[in-house]
Amino acid sequence: MSKTSLTPDQVKEMLLLVAERIIAAEPALSEADRNLGDGDHGLGMQRGMTAATEKLNAGPIDSIEKAFSTMGMAMMASMGGASGAIFGTYFRNGGKSLAGRDSLDAEGLSLFLRAGVDGVKQRGGATVGDKTVVDAMEPAAEKGAEVAGSSLADAITAVAEAAEGGKEASKAMIAKFGRAKTLGEACIGLPDAGALSVTVIINAMKEYICA
Repeated sequence: MSKTSLTPDQVKEMLLLVAERIIAAEPALSEADRNLGDGDHGLGMQRGMTAATEKLNAGPIDSIEKAFSTMGMAMMASMGGASGAIFGTYFRNGGKSLAGRDSLDAEGLSLFLRAGVDGVKQRGGATVGDKTVVDAMEPAAEKGAEVAGSSLADAITAVAEAAEGGKEASKAMIAKFGRAKTLGEACIGLPDAGALSVTVIINAMKEYICA
């Protein structure tokens, strides 16, 4: 039966599943990055999520803010490079928006998604259409705001579909950041590896919430 809201312990369990799914997706993420970049995205995400798993399991998580922030800080500290900064910012900023909330519902999910992508955009300067993580994060945040009054299960299902659509849309784009921007039209038809990671993350959240 799907969950209507998540306690801090349940948010921790959900994020542990997110880490597990990203670690398992390393080959696909690495292949996506090899097609457009230097091929290290998958291994970096795997390293970051391994560190996040250790930190989440290291002690009690007494708030939903702390659960998300712990994941973000672990990724920033362990990954290095652009992906560490981007995904670390996503989870940390998203977590901060949940300060004072004792459970995660659809409204909280909406706050997390918006604060997360706004932090990423501010840090990296990317916008929708640049063939980056933002192409999946922004549609997810917009959909999250639309469905903030829904049940948590319905909200995360709609958000996951929006993120997937954004990732698919990135295939038609010419990259404006990173090594991929040197490829020009040669990168058309391939998804951004970071956007693929976003869909893995959100689909894992959906898997946990809707179980």
